[in-house]
Amino acid sequence: MDNLFVALLLSIVEGLTEFLPVSSSGHLILAGNLLGFVGEKAASFEVVIQLGAILAVVVLYRKRFYGLLRPQPYVRFAGMRGIFLLALTSLPACILGLVLHSFIKNHLFQPMTVLIALVVGAVCMIFVERRKMRATCMSLDEITPRLALGIGCFQCLALWPGFSRSAATIMGGMLLGAKRPLAAEYSFVAAVPIMVAATAYDLWKSWTLFSSADIPFFLVGMAGSFVSALLAVKAFVALVGRMTLVPFAVYRLLIAPLVFYFMVYP
Repeated sequence: MDNLFVALLLSIVEGLTEFLPVSSSGHLILAGNLLGFVGEKAASFEVVIQLGAILAVVVLYRKRFYGLLRPQPYVRFAGMRGIFLLALTSLPACILGLVLHSFIKNHLFQPMTVLIALVVGAVCMIFVERRKMRATCMSLDEITPRLALGIGCFQCLALWPGFSRSAATIMGGMLLGAKRPLAAEYSFVAAVPIMVAATAYDLWKSWTLFSSADIPFFLVGMAGSFVSALLAVKAFVALVGRMTLVPFAVYRLLIAPLVFYFMVYP
């Protein structure tokens, strides 16, 4: 199979799943196993193509990100305050990720661990939706440092491949009082700093694995993830106010037996 075709397929999987509560890393591990694209180099590629998905969020929320650099009157999620809130959300996962980086790459990027995470994440999503919670935070401008840090602690669950960063942050936000659409929106925005940090760190640790011949491979991967993430985020934003997380939980439970049959059982 042509490498560029593999890059395109994986990038589409990445873009479509990165910001949905279904686990992009889990889907990439499974797709990589099916395509025969596995190993340390494959794991690093799967991290690097996240840059395309990150760029899609920056484009969609460009006004918010511009406001971090040029704050406007009466906009509280802006300037240094907005940057501080994003830093609080990113801090717990950054620290834990640095400490556990080698363990995660060596032991958790496996079909069986992904299978368990898919099921556990699905059960947690159903539990959160079954709880009758009163939302106290309705917009990005109402997010407090306490809420930002709390969501950051939940984001640590995303270090377990298959759990899903967006699922962890959306559920965390809802449990801590954020309305579901807000929890989803903040999940998208907060993804940018943590994903940039993770990508940069992974590149620094594994740059010797790649050569100039891999540049087209990465460019195809980033372009594919950008376009597919753009479409996925737009669709999810349109749906999140009208539907719960339960359909995504059901999807995760439905694919779990397939993961076991094709990836674990052999």
